[in-house]
Amino acid sequence: MEIKASEDRPTTQDIWRRGLFMLLFFIAFWVGQTLLNLLAIVQFLWLLFAHEPNQFLVRLGSSLSIWFSEVARFLSCVSEEKPFSWKPWPDAGGLR
Repeated sequence: MEIKASEDRPTTQDIWRRGLFMLLFFIAFWVGQTLLNLLAIVQFLWLLFAHEPNQFLVRLGSSLSIWFSEVARFLSCVSEEKPFSWKPWPDAGGLR
């Protein structure tokens, strides 16, 4: 078992654990991109036929973009806070 030299320096075990989480979020980010592409296609078709955006898809896209931001912050080591599914899904910010 490793002992931390100081509070702000991670141990090798901490780094490998974070690497595993980074790999999982990398895969989740890729799945999210695929979902966003499908959402964009459906939203375009909805807009084409209904002449207005689907509000459910607007809210989903907004919350998905917040999640992408949270994942990017974690992957680039800007934040140690893990995104969804370790915390609640991001709110769309009151969009209707």
